[in-house]
Amino acid sequence: VQLQASGGGLVQAGDSLRLTCAASVGTFTGYTVGWFRQAPGKEREFVASKKWNGISTYYADSVKGRVTISRDNARKFVYLSMNSLKPEDTAVYYCVADLRGGMNANEYDYWGQGTLVTVSS
Repeated sequence: VQLQASGGGLVQAGDSLRLTCAASVGTFTGYTVGWFRQAPGKEREFVASKKWNGISTYYADSVKGRVTISRDNARKFVYLSMNSLKPEDTAVYYCVADLRGGMNANEYDYWGQGTLVTVSS
């Protein structure tokens, strides 16, 4: 599985941004997809994940209500729509995928290269 994330950039606090992750895989069936982020000098942290069935969705408390993860299984895309961005959302965002999947980084074998989101105050 290869993942290619895009959509990061420099925005102002309160703005919205949508990240896109394109997956190169034979079949997307069964894969949980998600996003993690890593801010400068901080540990990598979970942001959101969505199971293959599209029903089971999880969010970190820090982004709940401001972020929506979605997926297009047919086209093999994963999206992270972020609203009301804050300076503390500044980080490199990584898309992930795995047949296991959860809220821990070690549950994902497949990682995209990351896309930088910078939120200015």
